[in-house]
Amino acid sequence: MNQELATALKIYSTKPHKELNDYLIGKSKDNLIGILVDLITMYINDKNSSTIREFITVTLAGYEHEAKKIGYNGYKHDTYGKMLRCEAKPKNCDTNSENLYKLRGAGNFSDYTFARLKKDTLQDDLNMLVSGFVDGKLIYIIEFPFKCPEFVENLRVQLLKRFPKGQDITNEYLRSAGFDYRDFTKCNERKIVYLLTKKELMQFKPYIIRDFYNFLEEKTK
Repeated sequence: MNQELATALKIYSTKPHKELNDYLIGKSKDNLIGILVDLITMYINDKNSSTIREFITVTLAGYEHEAKKIGYNGYKHDTYGKMLRCEAKPKNCDTNSENLYKLRGAGNFSDYTFARLKKDTLQDDLNMLVSGFVDGKLIYIIEFPFKCPEFVENLRVQLLKRFPKGQDITNEYLRSAGFDYRDFTKCNERKIVYLLTKKELMQFKPYIIRDFYNFLEEKTK
């Protein structure tokens, strides 16, 4: 970590904020830029928090970000004044990781139940936002309605494996209901919100699984 950033964090956490102001005022423009860039780099690649990646995904898709842990991740109003909500699932490929994760348009829902699936499916105004980053660099954002048949069916099948009788059990959950590109790329209402150009995309080919890369390549310019 940048030592000046480390010092700023320590001052912020242990001293009056005026001391941090005094510390930063004494820095050159280049030093301040370095501190900010290091902080953003550290935050956007944080393995334990997707908050900043979620914020980028939601706001670039035109939604207001909702920072609360419970509930959907954002909202906006369409041209008719109807409120639309979104659930964002950002993934980051850390190329320095020992176990390299390749982007595949994937995401998951924690502690899932039939009740929650029913609630989400009945939301006509709920859209999914699936995004991928490589070392914090945004590669794509794909938007589609939660109620897309293939997407819902994938979640239902996983729930049935966990609850064979087709009904929830009190205080029991499907810990992780996952999905990937195969569960939404055929959705008629799917749209590309953000995607690198074909030339830019080629640079990140090693970090995207083959079939999903081919799908993205077909959609870019």
